Amino acid sequence: MPTRANNGSDGLLFTSGEFLFLYLPITLLVFFATARFVGKGAAAAWLAIASLVFYGYWRVEHTLLLVASIAFNYTLGEWILRAREARPSSAKTLLTVAIAANLAALAYFKYADFFLRTVAETTGQDLPLLGVVLPLGISFFTFTQIAYLVDVYKGKVVERNPVHYALFVTYFPHLIAGPVLHHAEMMPQFRLAEIYHPRLRWFAIGLAFLLLGLVKKVLVADSVAPIANMVFGHDPGTTLAASAAWIGVVAYTLQIYFDFSGYSDMAVGLSLLIGVRLPYNFNSPYQAWNITEFWRRWHMTLSRFLRDYLYVPLGGNRHGRARRYINLMLTMLLGGLWHGASWTFVFWGGLHGAYLVVNHFWQWLREKLGIGPATGVRGWLGRAAGVALTMLCVMVGWVYFRATELHTANGIVASMFGFNDGGARIDSLAGYSEGILPWLVGFSALALFARNSQKLIDGSFTRWLDRRASMPRFGELLAFLVGAMCVGIVLMAVAAASRSVTEFIYFNF
Repeated sequence: MPTRANNGSDGLLFTSGEFLFLYLPITLLVFFATARFVGKGAAAAWLAIASLVFYGYWRVEHTLLLVASIAFNYTLGEWILRAREARPSSAKTLLTVAIAANLAALAYFKYADFFLRTVAETTGQDLPLLGVVLPLGISFFTFTQIAYLVDVYKGKVVERNPVHYALFVTYFPHLIAGPVLHHAEMMPQFRLAEIYHPRLRWFAIGLAFLLLGLVKKVLVADSVAPIANMVFGHDPGTTLAASAAWIGVVAYTLQIYFDFSGYSDMAVGLSLLIGVRLPYNFNSPYQAWNITEFWRRWHMTLSRFLRDYLYVPLGGNRHGRARRYINLMLTMLLGGLWHGASWTFVFWGGLHGAYLVVNHFWQWLREKLGIGPATGVRGWLGRAAGVALTMLCVMVGWVYFRATELHTANGIVASMFGFNDGGARIDSLAGYSEGILPWLVGFSALALFARNSQKLIDGSFTRWLDRRASMPRFGELLAFLVGAMCVGIVLMAVAAASRSVTEFIYFNF
């Protein structure tokens, strides 16, 4: 994985006591008090400042980069808007300059050393690396602002309040690891009067999301992480037995899902404490029956961005099948590179691009041959086979996503399918083999069959609250639920503190 100078203990993790019991209560208390006694504008400004403090807690100097990025993009957005009305050609030039500047900053911080290392390995020259430290969340706040600039140019931006823009970019629940936000779904919410007054019902729903996210992260993702680390960090001089390779890959498949899904749940829950809704990022992706459906369900906001601002501008599916397949490959290759400055990420993106091309070709072939969807038992079996094949493809992809070198990933894939002989056996996983298999099976069942967070909380739990809203002591019920969930959050924080601190996987991007 990409590395940085800081680690999880240097910042405010959502799972840490400093965040849950100091930063979050102070931020909320001052926000609501400022809204009541000073005004909504001041409260929004406070939330933006508090978000910058959250970001600066990781690395103070990178806060200056974030502030400069916000000021630059908001100013260019205003210039583009004025030029669009007076001189459209100038507006396009400004947009090009603005996008180029954003991508240049991203390229320097994220890809400069990767480029130098690649040139050095290709030419054999000894090129010194710059040692650039990757700013947290730079990919997220860069993409968010590029989308804003493009929409300004297209005349789609209505809300342009500078404080709301700064809050939209810095908003602490999403700043570090997404979701990738769109201005139209966020900035108008900051105008709503109701978010500036605390609501017990919002607290109940928000805390439910927060607690479920903590459970996913602390009890599931962090529990299987040592297995994945052991397998992916095995001695390169040895080879893995198939059993050991499969256990490690399954462990990472579960780790990344519950880690990122847990973060996304926590982001939604933290935002709901204020009454602001973030878009959902997951819709049970491991239950997808083909790879196209997987990408409609996994990291949904990134998929939306890649579709709207990369795939469609490249031509999408408007110029025939061959061009569509090329556009899919380019989009996924660039999406892989977005995740990190490594050839493993590029290969991962290319692999998923190939998966998508094959899937789209198969769908086209079925239509040409007149093969409709099966029903009954055959339909059920076909769907189950589709889920199994999709998961196999996804798991092979995760090997390249997780491995730091292509040869390491190739070796693990070879071991998975029995092409490597000898080496580490399942009982060599430092005592983890005994007892880990039932947990892996149980966690896999949750990912494959359980209802997702929005259905459980924003669906069933919310409807349950609505049915009881007319009860004479409904307020007491809400207060009890909030208190019970606070106790659960305390227990999760204690559990997190009792083990080594692990940052969220997508903090690296």
